[in-house]
Amino acid sequence: MKIDLEKAKEEFLKYTENYDLQDENILKKQRHSLRVMEISKQIAEGLELNKDEIKLATLIGLLHDIARFEQRKQYETFHDTKSFDHGDYGEKILEKDMRKYIETDEYDEIIKKAVRNHNKFKIEDGLSEKENLFSKIVRDADKLDIFYEAVEMFWKGKEKQVEETVILDKVIEQFKKHLTIKREDIEKGQNTINNVVSIIAFIYDMNFKPSFEILKKENYINRMLNRFNIKDENTKKSLEEIRKISNKYIEQKIQ
Repeated sequence: MKIDLEKAKEEFLKYTENYDLQDENILKKQRHSLRVMEISKQIAEGLELNKDEIKLATLIGLLHDIARFEQRKQYETFHDTKSFDHGDYGEKILEKDMRKYIETDEYDEIIKKAVRNHNKFKIEDGLSEKENLFSKIVRDADKLDIFYEAVEMFWKGKEKQVEETVILDKVIEQFKKHLTIKREDIEKGQNTINNVVSIIAFIYDMNFKPSFEILKKENYINRMLNRFNIKDENTKKSLEEIRKISNKYIEQKIQ
């Protein structure tokens, strides 16, 4: 067996035990990694990849955020701009520790490049077909779990802060053009409706029909938007338009 997923998961959990799992943020990243592992598997199965490729996608999902634990320990943050790029750092960790998770070196470059590219605004040029495929799978899986977290975790207890803000014109314009939204295009502050819209805009950087099928099945867009009782009437109207645009886009992607 080229990839032993049970052993890899065991090694990953052992690795995370080196960090303070009493820290809620560390624990969240451990659980996020395990969920992305399963979502990556779902996407790979939906793409009808072969058994080894499905296992490879699953393994990459498990390892994609391996640098997050060291990031939190060293810098007490998950902001790459205030610490290090966790995709790049994850590649460095795997260059040293890859054999803990997979015995063969056959897939090393695919794994490292997928981890390196999972958090970038866009995938780097020059990847092979396989490197590009698995980079896209883990990016989709990561975004799908961010949608889950946006429904279940983000802004907990701070909904009113979101409800009292307005959407920036440039954010609406980018969304209508089917563009993902850069952090620098959002005003400072993590609890604004602009952050909600920026997550919804992840749909424009998703790649596969199975990913959109999961998105629709889980009803993430509607569940996110239904969390808030927006005060500003113009913002409320804009959000309903964003809801319609999003749902139409998802439907088109799964036809």
